[in-house]
Amino acid sequence: MLHARAFAGQGRAWAAREFATLLESPHVFAEGDARAFALGRVAADEAELLTLATDPVHRRTGLGRAVLAAFERSAHQRGATLAFLEVAENNRAALALYTATGFAETSRRPGYYATGAGRIDAVLMQKPLPA
Repeated sequence: MLHARAFAGQGRAWAAREFATLLESPHVFAEGDARAFALGRVAADEAELLTLATDPVHRRTGLGRAVLAAFERSAHQRGATLAFLEVAENNRAALALYTATGFAETSRRPGYYATGAGRIDAVLMQKPLPA
């Protein structure tokens, strides 16, 4: 069962109501469980990874990679041929995961995220999904 509790780490916490509202859409889907999950959306032939989170006690166990792969499979089954996402430029763990799994940077949104130390870029990435 997917729990909408906020996991500590990079990015902002999502509220349970945000998850519930998104999951009301037939285009939005979740993969994973209470240890790690990915939330995605498919429109036409494109899939957007909305968020991916791993409970801190389960990090570095391969669960993030597993739910990312499940997201990609589900997106492809829903007709997507391309996956995309955005990630804060200082989220080194996420950038390493996405790069290692075939995502490539396509552009940036300068100063998109506010932090306690100022603003940082959002890195936009994409990956073709295998047929």
